[in-house]
Amino acid sequence: MAEKAVAKRMMRLEVVTTREVVFASDAEMIVAPGTEGSLGILPLHAPLVSALEPGVLRVRQHGAEVRMAVSSGFIVVKPHKTVVLADAAERAEEIDVERAMAARERALKRLTARGESIDMVRAEAALRRAAARLKAAGREGDPH
Repeated sequence: MAEKAVAKRMMRLEVVTTREVVFASDAEMIVAPGTEGSLGILPLHAPLVSALEPGVLRVRQHGAEVRMAVSSGFIVVKPHKTVVLADAAERAEEIDVERAMAARERALKRLTARGESIDMVRAEAALRRAAARLKAAGREGDPH
């Protein structure tokens, strides 16, 4: 009976990109950056499919939090398993903060230049991705 109680408190999470499986383990809770706002997912959640926007995927696992930056993609939720299909995903400890800060600066320069040759949609998307990486790494808003 105790095994069933433990099983109900955990669910399987897989975070997958076209290149690799970034995360595959059990989780107690997931908070994902949905396009309509944050999605909180617990074991036995009702089935759900949602689009994701660039942001931080937070995973509670054995009382600790694992953070990952994810780009756009989808999340597929079933009662005992959740799969995140992202264009890119990176664990917080693997993020190159200096590179993310440089990407944020490039995107900000493009957005402030506002020339005809600037693709504003791409520049805004690049800024959101860089911000998600910095936030996942705990460096949100850090100018240095």
